[in-house]
Amino acid sequence: MSNYVQSTNFATKDSLSPGDPLKIVKGTEINTEFVNIAVAVATKADLASPTFTGTPSLPTGTTGVTQSSGNNSTALSTTAYVDAAITAVKAALFPVGAIYTAVVSTNPGTLLGFGTWTAFGAGRVMVGYDSGNSLFDTAEETGGSADAITVSHTHTATSTDSGHTHTGSLTQSTKSGNGPTSVVSSSESLVANYGFTTASGTANITTTVASTGSSGTNANYQPYITVYMWKRTA
Repeated sequence: MSNYVQSTNFATKDSLSPGDPLKIVKGTEINTEFVNIAVAVATKADLASPTFTGTPSLPTGTTGVTQSSGNNSTALSTTAYVDAAITAVKAALFPVGAIYTAVVSTNPGTLLGFGTWTAFGAGRVMVGYDSGNSLFDTAEETGGSADAITVSHTHTATSTDSGHTHTGSLTQSTKSGNGPTSVVSSSESLVANYGFTTASGTANITTTVASTGSSGTNANYQPYITVYMWKRTA
């Protein structure tokens, strides 16, 4: 881009004496001036929708450098301002203490270009804060176990009596007034006329307990999906 430089000083011709050949304005002088003007104009940017070439830059200290974040005016912005604005936005989205999750293992400091990040929550799922539950009323509070024995439960039992017997002996007694007899009428008492003794028996009762409980090793997990978690610390 060039500026117009005048080749002929036409004003000095006015002070020359009449008849001085330099007082005459020549066509070549006029042509030279028009060429210089044309070259300068052709290498200047238009005011409306200019197309820049090369590496345009703004002077240090212009509005484009010093404007505040959130400025939505039509002022030009330098790459320095744009980079600072983007960094501010990312920092606002992920302040210190924020959690970043991804399915790639790259540290967010590399992906986002800012902050110090440390791996977070290995082998644990996150649960929402709950001020009414002492288990969840403090940030980063931990608890639970993957290998705990299953919680208290009951079993059912079934008992079956397969029947039992008693052994005994029956001896004939003397019927009053008539001497021994082997016949007892239906109206007579069996116990009164015969002696009956018993012996102890054994009951056959079987008890079956339903399926027993099992260890909780690796059995207490909720449905899950594995991701990488990071916490911004600085």
